[in-house]
This record gives sequence, C-alpha cells and structure tokens, in this order.
Amino acid sequence: MRINLALMFFVAAFGIARAAEKPNIVFILADDLGYREVGEFGQKLIRTPNLDQLARDGMRLTQHYSGNAVCAPSRCVLLTGKHPGHAFVRNNRSTPPEGQWPIPDSEVTVAELLRSGGYVTGAFGKWGLGGPESSGRPLNQGVDRFFGYNCQAHAHSYYPSYLWDDAKHIQLNNDPPVPGHASLPDGADKKDSKSYAMFQGTDYAPDRIHDAAIEFIKANKERPFFLYYPSVIPHVALHVPDEDLKPYLDLGWNDPPFTRDAGYGYTPHFTPRAAYAAMITRLDTYVGNVLRLLDELGLADDTLVVFTSDNGTTHLGREVDYEFFRSVGELRGLKGSLYEGGVRVPTIVRWPGKVQPGSESDRVTGFEDWMPTLLDAVGAIDSVPDEVDGISMLPTLLGKTQSERPYLYREFAAYGGQQSIRVGDWKAIRQNMSKGNLKTELYNLATDISEQNDVASEHPQVVQKLEKMMEEVRVPSQVFPLIPIDAPAKTKKTK
Repeated sequence: MRINLALMFFVAAFGIARAAEKPNIVFILADDLGYREVGEFGQKLIRTPNLDQLARDGMRLTQHYSGNAVCAPSRCVLLTGKHPGHAFVRNNRSTPPEGQWPIPDSEVTVAELLRSGGYVTGAFGKWGLGGPESSGRPLNQGVDRFFGYNCQAHAHSYYPSYLWDDAKHIQLNNDPPVPGHASLPDGADKKDSKSYAMFQGTDYAPDRIHDAAIEFIKANKERPFFLYYPSVIPHVALHVPDEDLKPYLDLGWNDPPFTRDAGYGYTPHFTPRAAYAAMITRLDTYVGNVLRLLDELGLADDTLVVFTSDNGTTHLGREVDYEFFRSVGELRGLKGSLYEGGVRVPTIVRWPGKVQPGSESDRVTGFEDWMPTLLDAVGAIDSVPDEVDGISMLPTLLGKTQSERPYLYREFAAYGGQQSIRVGDWKAIRQNMSKGNLKTELYNLATDISEQNDVASEHPQVVQKLEKMMEEVRVPSQVFPLIPIDAPAKTKKTK
C-alpha cells in the first residue's frame, strides 16, 4: 500500500512539475489595426510605447498575414488552423438576432486542444464565430471563461447596454446605450463640439473587458492559462473617453469633424483623427497593463505573448484618415482587400529566454500557423489535427533556420470576390471575381511591395503555375461560394 501511495505521489508531483513547465499564453488580437500603426512598424503620429517595448523585448514578424481581410473569417483561420480555402467561415455573415455564422461542433479550435492539455482557457473581447445559442459560441469551442461581445455588429458600439459574461448578460451603466451607427439630429451645429456629446457614454465596454482579462490572469496564476484577448479596438465607431483625447488635441492636427453625412459610416466625431489615435493608444495602455501584471506576479518569464491584428486598416477614410496616419505605409489595399495592406499585419512575439530580444523575421507566416506553433511551444504538437494547414513557426521564433513556406493562400468571397496565393516572392491575385473576372495579376513582392507593377504578361509560366495551385489547394464552400469558380461545383452537387 505504501508503494502504491508513493507511486501515486510521484505521478502527481511529476504532473505538477510538468504543468509548471508549460508556458502561459497571452494572445492579443487588435481589430482593424494597420501594418504601420505601431511605432516599431513605422508609425510616427500615434503613441504606442508599450507595444514598442514589447517589440524591443521580442521578435517582430514583418511578413505575417491575417487569416482573411475581415473579422469573422480571419478569426476562423486563427482558431482552427485552416487557411481560407479550407476554413468553415469564409466571410462575415450575421445570424439575427445576434451573432455570426457559427463554426460547427466538428471544428477543433486551439482553445479546445490547449484545454485538453491542461490549460485553463479564457476569451475576452469580440468573438464573432457563432451566436449565443449556437454550436460556435465560445463556451462550446474550448473556452472556459468568456467576457465581451458575442456579436460583431453589437461590438460597433463601445457604450452598449450589455456584454456577455459566460452564458448570461451583464448590464452596463449606459442609459441610453450609444448606437454604433447614428447621425447628428436635424439642425445640429456640426461646428460645435457639444453637438457630438450624445455619442459619449458612461460605461466604456473595453475597460470592462480589460478588467475581466486582468482578473482571469490573477485567478489562474498558479496554473497554465491561455488568454485569448480579441480587443474591439480600433474598429470604428470612434468611441473613446474624453481624457484620452487631450494629448492629441494639443497637437493641432487641423482635425475636420466626421459628420456622417448621408448616413455614411458609424457615429460622428468632432475630432476623428485624435479619436482614432487615442483609441490605439488606449489599446497600447491595456497591453502595458497586462505586461506589468505578468511582471508583478512573476509570470513574465513563463509566458509567451503574441500581439497581432485581424486585418488591415478600415477603408472608411472619412472616419479614419489612413492617409494622414500612413496606416499601411507603402502597401496597397485596406481592410476587405487581399492586396498586402488588407492582410499583412503588425505582429510581435515575446517569450523571455526563448525569443531573442530585438529580433526580426521576414519569413512568410499566417494565422493558420498559430495553432501548430502554440501547441509546439507547449510540447503538444502531436495533438494538431491532420487537416490543419498551418506550419509551426516555433523554430523561427527560437532563432533557428526554417525552410520557406510552400505557399500562403487566401480567398474572400466578399468585396467583389478575391483570391490570392503567394509562393516565395511571387504573389498572384484575382479581383472582382463575382463579375466573372478571372484575370490573374502577378507581383514580385521582393521588388514591388506596393503591388503597382503587374508583371503577369512577362511571366506566363509563373501565372499558369500559381493559377493551378489556387485551384488545387482549396475546396468549394456551399455556404460561402467563391463565384464564379464554385458555381459549377454547387450546381453539380445539387442534382
């Protein structure tokens, strides 16, 4: 009996020791943050001191691609490890009264795999992969603790009436709530800042979400945790507390009001440039709070931190002056586009003692790579499903030589219908496919990062090869067909 007890004690102690060796994971996902909107990625006007320090303490990934060009399909790639030609969700689609098209029970998420490996999992922010009663809700997809917005449309307001606390509503002190889409009243003086006060609420939802994320870390400091933090910032509407505006108002930017004339866009703001910059700086402050807490709890050295964005800067230029901020710099395209500016995103990884401080990698990587990378980092690479398209980039993060990615594929059924594939420095892309256009553009990103010189006519064999790959690396989707190439498959299957 004593031998059995001793054996049991050894096994238990070994299990505890193994658990202690597993790194915590903090994955922070910005919403619509452009490639050049962080200081260490070239931003000159918006202050991001904490993210800049994070980059100096870790590695910048300079050729990292979001899962897709808009929110829901990008998150699907991130959480399931499948590129957009295999992912279940390939476009934003609402499911009234609340939520987006749900991922089914059959999909395996990184949260599920980490939880099965002994991690406690939490998601704080914007979900977007299934309504509160669906198979896709976070509590059905491996998340132990959820706090935030289930629905992307609900997240358009930063001063809503409620947020989700696991499976129940928690009321916010916004009476009335501030809508995400509204106009100034008829007769309002658009030149008077007081006219815009109606779009300022009391209970700022990102603060509540941040507090919940902080509490999750504190509550689970003694066990390995996975904190998925998909922030709603800086997605419009331009909602930010007044105290955050002052540092930017003092700069004298000659900031013309956004008035939402003709019902275009989200809610008006008297100083939209200052508001947008202030939102990003507030996100930076949240990041700093998380990092300081890890230090205070003695967890920093045992925590892998990732910061990235779900797609590029919004194309709503009247609200977000992306030219003024040079939000995507020299890149072409914005949110909704498979050109570089829509999908190449600022990405930082910190893991003390593992990732070299101040390092940089230009290896091509994508959101589908995070599932195998994180599981590789915790010693569970064998648990990654065979159908996952991602490739662990852990060797790259650890400063080791890693072979070039065979290809990076993207498709997006909206915004005219688009398809792209990158192999080495070659990138093939199709636009306006919904109109029957199957013309392929070809760019050499090594010499033309701005995608200004279509060289398809000069390299017909390269075009032919990449077109063939775009056909072979995907499967048609019945729910999110890519017209016109999915139309024959859909018709044939219906007969």
